[in-house]
Amino acid sequence: MSEQSVILFPTSAHVMRAEKLLKEAGLSSRLIPVPRHLSSDCGICLVVPTCESAGACALLEEKRVDYDTVAEIPAQ
Repeated sequence: MSEQSVILFPTSAHVMRAEKLLKEAGLSSRLIPVPRHLSSDCGICLVVPTCESAGACALLEEKRVDYDTVAEIPAQ
């Protein structure tokens, strides 16, 4: 199984915009509930393959989509 990373956002609106942009760019992502050990702020986050997380973050920065942090999680 491959390693995964979660990208946490300040609001669900940021998550939804990020998901759309990543999909349009052909990057893998999916919405999941935020793991409680990471945050209790926004209820959803994006999970991406760790190997694509740098590219995903670069795209989000280019498109000026705010995100809080990126954390690796074990594959399930």
